[in-house]
Amino acid sequence: MLQRIGVLTSGGDSPGMNACIRAVVRKAVYHGLEVMGIKRGFNGFIEGDMVPLHLGSVADIIHRGGTILHTARSVQFLNPEGRARANENVKRFGIQGLVVIGGDGSFRGASIFNREYGLPVVGVPGTIDNDIPGTDQTIGFDTAVNTAVEAINKIRDTATSHERTFVIEVMGRNFGFIALAAGLAGGAETILIPERPFSYDEICERLMRGYRRGKLHSIIVVAEGAAGGLEVARKIKERTGFDTKVTILGHLQRGGTPTAADRILASCLGAKAVELLMAGETRKMVGIKAGKVVALDIEDALSQTRSIDLDMYSLAGILSI
Repeated sequence: MLQRIGVLTSGGDSPGMNACIRAVVRKAVYHGLEVMGIKRGFNGFIEGDMVPLHLGSVADIIHRGGTILHTARSVQFLNPEGRARANENVKRFGIQGLVVIGGDGSFRGASIFNREYGLPVVGVPGTIDNDIPGTDQTIGFDTAVNTAVEAINKIRDTATSHERTFVIEVMGRNFGFIALAAGLAGGAETILIPERPFSYDEICERLMRGYRRGKLHSIIVVAEGAAGGLEVARKIKERTGFDTKVTILGHLQRGGTPTAADRILASCLGAKAVELLMAGETRKMVGIKAGKVVALDIEDALSQTRSIDLDMYSLAGILSI
């Protein structure tokens, strides 16, 4: 009978992870389960760095960014020796199920551990990149987009005042989800994403077209996986002579108070993860599809391809003429 579960956050942090931890703990306690908080991801799993989490442990954290359990990327867990040490701590602490809040690498590690040692695991997608297949949205994405949009709004004021072109580089690893959403919501004139090839000649012609009709400033949003913001700005200035400035938002997008949408998503997914463990499920991932919480096999989910909405990309181009 399930009595004690563990929860950890792994990989890059994202706003809403604390809300998810809170949901896991309170849902578990509500059903009479004990929860062990595993610190610093799989590193803490290996080192036995765990603490009991009670109702009071997760009070007043739903609004906080980051993760109270801290996070890390564990090289040791990639090795059989590291996973063997983790299994020793599973026995030592009496853990009978594990909730892993993180990205695809974290899920793969959890899946391997389940196959080797049989510990039931459930993954909750927490990453600002929104790049996990099997779910429409990941925890932290909405907050990251809103952070980027707020930056675009402020930079546009300066771009207008000084009649400049601004290149804003956003995160997203190898995907353009943040760039597309923030660019569309922020009214960017051009959006560069890795999923869509682009031409500097076309970008510059677009800028020149705007200039000829009296437009004296422009915002270009570029996903880090498509090109570097500094390189984009340099090539634009070489071709057009426009005064072009660069803002790289970087890790600014990973912090801050999570939006209401991310808090709700995190709460729903965290609670569902506990339900799955209680039902005897394992090697599952929870997600959101068409507004409904769903569960699917981790490996099936990760074998799928996450694709961007190119119709939205085309719409952004139309609206920025």
